[in-house]
Amino acid sequence: MDSTKFEPLKGSPEAEDGNIEYKLKLVNPSQYRFEHLVTQMKWRLQEGRGEAVYQIGVEDNGLLVGLAEEEMRASLKTLHRMAEKVGADITVLREREVDYDSDTPRKITEVLVRKVPDNQQFLDLRVAVLGNVDSGKSTLLGVLTQGELDNGRGRARLNLFRHLHEIQSGRTSSISFEILGFNSKGEVVNYSDSRTAEEICESSSKMITFIDLAGHHKYLHTTIFGLTSYCPDCALLLVSANTGIAGTTREHLGLALALKVPFFIVVSKIDLCAKTTVERTVRQLERVLKQPGCHKVPMLVTSEDDAVTAAQQFAQSPNVTPIFTLSSVSGESLDLLKVFLNILPPLTNSKEQEELMQQLTEFQVDEIYTVPEVGTVVGGTLSSGICREGDQLVVGPTDDGCFLELRVCSIQRNRSACRVLRAGQAATLALGDFDRALLRKGMVMVSPEMNPTICSVFEAEIVLLFHATTFRRGFQVTVHVGNVRQTAVVEKIHAKDKLRTGEKAVVRFRFLKHPEYLKVGAKLLFREGVTKGIGHVTDVQAIAAGEAQANMGF
Repeated sequence: MDSTKFEPLKGSPEAEDGNIEYKLKLVNPSQYRFEHLVTQMKWRLQEGRGEAVYQIGVEDNGLLVGLAEEEMRASLKTLHRMAEKVGADITVLREREVDYDSDTPRKITEVLVRKVPDNQQFLDLRVAVLGNVDSGKSTLLGVLTQGELDNGRGRARLNLFRHLHEIQSGRTSSISFEILGFNSKGEVVNYSDSRTAEEICESSSKMITFIDLAGHHKYLHTTIFGLTSYCPDCALLLVSANTGIAGTTREHLGLALALKVPFFIVVSKIDLCAKTTVERTVRQLERVLKQPGCHKVPMLVTSEDDAVTAAQQFAQSPNVTPIFTLSSVSGESLDLLKVFLNILPPLTNSKEQEELMQQLTEFQVDEIYTVPEVGTVVGGTLSSGICREGDQLVVGPTDDGCFLELRVCSIQRNRSACRVLRAGQAATLALGDFDRALLRKGMVMVSPEMNPTICSVFEAEIVLLFHATTFRRGFQVTVHVGNVRQTAVVEKIHAKDKLRTGEKAVVRFRFLKHPEYLKVGAKLLFREGVTKGIGHVTDVQAIAAGEAQANMGF
């Protein structure tokens, strides 16, 4: 355990909400006090959606006092009893030594308390993996999820590829999902002991789902779709130490910033180059992150202590960007990334999720497949409400703007059966013998009472990020809004004739193929060749189902 010397200093005062609790000491509390402490622990666990961090030896105002060894041992024993009472596990994250005026050494201990909420199987965190082609994304995920190092020639990534042409070229073209589990003691649970995905789910209390996105420029549309529709909690941007910021790295960084996805950076392949080259790449990254467009605070992680601090600060402030340097071949510093992922708390608070769950059911359809003996299966994210087995929902809009009735036969999360799906969770739903030909990516499944509005014409406030010439009426772009991806034509630019790079305006778009389900306020991203822009939907011109074909100009 890393034990660092700390000057007597004052941290930030304890927040009422959030999952971090300061405790000066917990020595032999009375029964009444003990019950109160247990209630408080339940609250902190609820705030962190099943995870809380206790800092023992710290006053409520953030003053680092520290405890002598005997008091600390007694306090940890009490904490253990509290955790047992609520059915949680505790792991000591780190100890710090405090320089105080006394002769006896005084310490502060930071403890992670983890309990899987009663209403779900595990804590879930979705991480999108970005980075330039050949930076080692699939290899790093292969090493993390398979538990064995790479041989330097790409053996680790073969398990992740989904198509024959990917194995032949060594390039990812589709979106694949990989899971890494942590048990309640913080130990890694992965495929290393020839476990199946179901076994990993059963023995993990926290699951990290990695969304492996394509790095190659020609698959950029797939990468954008992965970032907009799969709603990742955060992103991991992989940069190769020997090439630095190259190719699509800047573009991926820009996408994460535009979509406001918090991200951390991993510099890979440090076994291939000299220490000075690695340092140069890190300096280059720090320079880019501090630029006016980014406004990020880079934080280089070199020890376990740094990894713990990085995880807590990353969750509290989206501006902090941790940077890890590691090798998938030698395994150097790989443990620091695992410590970070284990401690990283959910980035949305419980209040937001509660509010979303109160709303009507809305499920975004991202993938569609046919499974033998099961029938049609759709994969996606539940953006609001609750979905149960046997629910009757409507799916649409079809090409003529209609919504069709269907029934949810069964639900699976991370390849294991699940009875209830809650807002913000990703899953696959089996729809029985529903005709697959009627479905497409970009549809939504909603509760019938929602009376969903659809549109073919909508307005958005946009910023033109890059355009070779001028952006004017009649220009066609591919629009991404959540899981919707369709070509639209610019019908009108309000108060202007044309737009140039960096300019802002309200623009009216019309979808070319079929109407879509859009919500006001949704983030929007559009592209066409080198043209790129971002913004949000400000107005939708709702149409009734029968009018859809007439409106599309059919």
